[in-house]
Amino acid sequence: MPNPTIDKKQQLRAKLIDKGRSAVEAEGTNSALRHRIISSNLRDLVGGITKHEWTATQVVTAFIAQAIKAHDLTNCLTEILFEPALKAAGELDDYFNQTGQLRGPLHGVPFTFKDQYEIKGYDNTIGFTHWADQHANQDAELVALARSLGGVVIAKTNVPQTMLSFECDNPLWGKTTNPYNESNTAGGSSGGEAAVLRFGGSALGMGSDIGAVEAQSASSVSISFSPILKYIYNVGCVPGFTGITTVYGPMARSVADVKYACEVFFGQQATVPAATLPPVKYRTDLDLSKPLKIGYFKTDRFVRASPACQRAVLESVEALKGKGHIIEEISPPDIAELLKLFVELSSADGYKTMLSHLQSDKQEPALFLVTLGPRLPAFVRALSNLLVRLFINDTTFTRLFGASRPRTVSELWASSAARLAADSALQNHLWSQTLNLDVLICPVQAVPAIPHGATKTLTPIAASTLAWNVVECPVGIVPVTHVQPDKDALPADWFEKPTAGPVIRPSGENKVVEVEVEPSPLFERAVYGSGTRLLQPLDEPVPVYDAEKMKGLPVGVQIVGKPWEDEKVIYVMEVLDEALGKREPGFGPSANEVWRTGT
Repeated sequence: MPNPTIDKKQQLRAKLIDKGRSAVEAEGTNSALRHRIISSNLRDLVGGITKHEWTATQVVTAFIAQAIKAHDLTNCLTEILFEPALKAAGELDDYFNQTGQLRGPLHGVPFTFKDQYEIKGYDNTIGFTHWADQHANQDAELVALARSLGGVVIAKTNVPQTMLSFECDNPLWGKTTNPYNESNTAGGSSGGEAAVLRFGGSALGMGSDIGAVEAQSASSVSISFSPILKYIYNVGCVPGFTGITTVYGPMARSVADVKYACEVFFGQQATVPAATLPPVKYRTDLDLSKPLKIGYFKTDRFVRASPACQRAVLESVEALKGKGHIIEEISPPDIAELLKLFVELSSADGYKTMLSHLQSDKQEPALFLVTLGPRLPAFVRALSNLLVRLFINDTTFTRLFGASRPRTVSELWASSAARLAADSALQNHLWSQTLNLDVLICPVQAVPAIPHGATKTLTPIAASTLAWNVVECPVGIVPVTHVQPDKDALPADWFEKPTAGPVIRPSGENKVVEVEVEPSPLFERAVYGSGTRLLQPLDEPVPVYDAEKMKGLPVGVQIVGKPWEDEKVIYVMEVLDEALGKREPGFGPSANEVWRTGT
């Protein structure tokens, strides 16, 4: 049944995009110069304006042209700001021509922001239909800061319904598809941001993260960084829940751009008292001259990492070893236990608050398994767990499903205390008492970007990234390779290989124990297609992981660091990116060709 609100918003978006096309055509910059512009990193973009190689108007126009291409292919944009962006760019050109000075270190840099950021005069819907036509009264603090430093906001980008999945789809704006293959997800909850960056439709994006920045970066090959809590402003963003704090961070097309953004934004003074950030600038006092001790694991034993994702980790550690760093394979944290804590905290009210915002909107399939537990009567939930434990022997699934229920206040306090204890214990284990690592390298999730619809039962595989919000660590994502069927197909003995192995489980404050665990049989069967498949996520009984169908999809790694050593994480991102060398098809600002593997 047609919805007039949805029709109105989508028609307005289409109209403003068409006006942007006309403005791009009228501006008249030749294609060679536009290609140079969108192939430049942030420093070079600003430097080109300083050297009179191009103007802010030419820069913004070039990126608007790419943003339109990105949207045509992926449906990644929500609110369109092309017209005011070009006006702002013209004002920057006038200021530069009159004074010979830049407005700031982001002079003329085109930005996109995830839809949850408030922008004055525009809606902040995050895909909820009934939040439409409620314009923000002021800019989010980070938007205002970007503009004060010379940045130009050109658009907002799409998110999943409720922002608690990595299928970037909602009733108001529709589905965002993967830049590499329209049959696959773009990730989430910052999937629209990742998609527009892939096509050079933005020079710098701002996302947010409860695992989100990592998940969509790996899906769509943007490069991202989630700083330690309270490093980047969150005032003026739709809040998450306080049990697991949402982190805000930059998304870009190169490690150099992520570093530049952090150098600019860290330590900036807030304009509102509520933005209680420490005035900590980008640190240059860390000793990075000596070889670093780098830990890694190939799979987290929640769901076995696919051959492609394991290969990305191994290629990364070999590249870093070649640069003289000390490499050590370690037992992974107990990801299932960390996900259980996440579920306990996020489902504490039975998801009533989150789902109340849907009102007349139909709930997206990606939220099916996430919200199933609280919807069931307690006896049905208990019986389901008993049957899964007895007949499938999946204690991992039963731990998670049993945790997904409303909680009393005292239970919520207990879960919060358990999260803090897990955080303390694992931080000590990784960075000081036991391993004394500088950083840790691990898969982003078990598989590359999954097909649309598979998130209905497979959203929990985002546990690999959610873990580092439960344990509060800075995390960077670097794209390493692409799926190659000749290297990444499941080996013939995949289902016969032993799957059990040790994990490190928090056991009270500052204590951990090593225990032997098996991956979840239910999730394994859904992903790789063997045996009883109660969580069959697709319409057809086929495996989710298929190296042939996933050919060409990007595969990245997570680089996890010690709290308040964000700069060390970024340094390792730089070293790894350089050590890996040129990868084809390429990554970064010069790799903006419009192509897909699936078309």
